[in-house]
Amino acid sequence: MHHGIRPVIYYCNPNIAPEAEYIRRRDECVRYAGALGLEVIDAGYDHSAWLAEVAGLEREPERGARCLRCFAMRLDSAARYAADNGFEVITTTLASSRWKSLDQICEAGRAAAAAHPGVTFWEQNWRKGGLSERRAEIIRQFNFYNQRYCGCEFSMPAEIAEQ
Repeated sequence: MHHGIRPVIYYCNPNIAPEAEYIRRRDECVRYAGALGLEVIDAGYDHSAWLAEVAGLEREPERGARCLRCFAMRLDSAARYAADNGFEVITTTLASSRWKSLDQICEAGRAAAAAHPGVTFWEQNWRKGGLSERRAEIIRQFNFYNQRYCGCEFSMPAEIAEQ
């Protein structure tokens, strides 16, 4: 707990495929949360709902319309959970990825919070102020699996897809 804040991790990643990759990433999150004494809420894996949400956007490039739709779906789920369970603030680790558009993430987060009264989206650039370096340090310290794509099959590099 820092500054009177005790985070709860809401793990919502229906975009990740295949399911084995989802499980591997979720388990890494749970392992780290356990080391910190934090609770993880698993939103479940409904990849078919995610595919329906991004239908027609499969060929969009990284940082394109598909990413914005994906962020909106996942952050809305987090904001709904927050509103239903007495949490006032949400944020996202998506903002730590150099591969994602911070503008899209913040747009989706603000919209999600606006749709759920009493919830605020904490806009934080987790890439600045030494935070990217801290992320890399944590990855090394805990020997984390560190993927090279967001998880969505439409962003998967060919060399990973062929494995």
